[in-house]
Amino acid sequence: MNLRIGFHVPIKGGIQNSITNALDIGCTAFQIFTRSPRQWHSKDLVEADVKLFKTNLKKSGIEKNSVAVHMPYLPNLAGPDGELFEKSVNSFTSELIRCSQLGIEYLVIHLGSHKDMGRDHGINQLLKSCGQAVDNYKSAFKRNLDVTILLENSAGQKGSMGSKLEELGEILDKLSNKTYRVCLDTCHAFASGYDLSTEEACRRFINDFDNTVGLDSLKFIHLNDSKHEIGSHRDRHELFGHGKIGAKGLSTIINDKKMGNVPMVMEPNFVSVEEDAKNLALIRKLRRQPN
Repeated sequence: MNLRIGFHVPIKGGIQNSITNALDIGCTAFQIFTRSPRQWHSKDLVEADVKLFKTNLKKSGIEKNSVAVHMPYLPNLAGPDGELFEKSVNSFTSELIRCSQLGIEYLVIHLGSHKDMGRDHGINQLLKSCGQAVDNYKSAFKRNLDVTILLENSAGQKGSMGSKLEELGEILDKLSNKTYRVCLDTCHAFASGYDLSTEEACRRFINDFDNTVGLDSLKFIHLNDSKHEIGSHRDRHELFGHGKIGAKGLSTIINDKKMGNVPMVMEPNFVSVEEDAKNLALIRKLRRQPN
């Protein structure tokens, strides 16, 4: 299988333009926000834009299961009950509906923070928010959910959920159905203490991931390098090969027989279309036939 790789791309000028933006860079996978990620309010999707998005995606040659939507930044799905929790569940519901309207299979969610309420409370709140959002979706559409929710590992900031593979695996087990799978962020894993900087270390991590979470549950990868050292608990992305992880470890992932066939996107700060295209070309040169 060809390497499915790309970037998080902008939707400026209309969500249908995201596909053109992805193709201009040379993406064979991409990720978007469906609205501003730093605001609670969102406008409804325009039907004409939705139709054009679907048409453009079909013409693009990019596979439907190589596209993901990322949740906005403001919701906290593991937080205590209250106004913020309600708004978070409503935002979650809205993104499920928007994914369904657009025909996008994957929605990536941050697991949130327990806000000093304790790990177990955080897990229970996360399960609660997932249940409520899916129920809200079903009530709105009168049908089963056609979106897969991807749990993204965190960088291990204070109170954050899902930074350790064991916890991620536990949450996935408690959710226990095919609606939920995993998005691995390599920068977050490195920041939370997993060494990915050499081939040997990366192989150990892949084995650990398979044993605790399961490679079969991995559906999307954020292939981010890290601006900061291992164990920093700082979520600061760097472009592939330019950070503290480096190209050796990340190349192990793109050439692994299972991980290497999962769609991957990078989330660095945007510089230019030309630079992004150049970086994609360099990464493709590192791709061997998966062994």
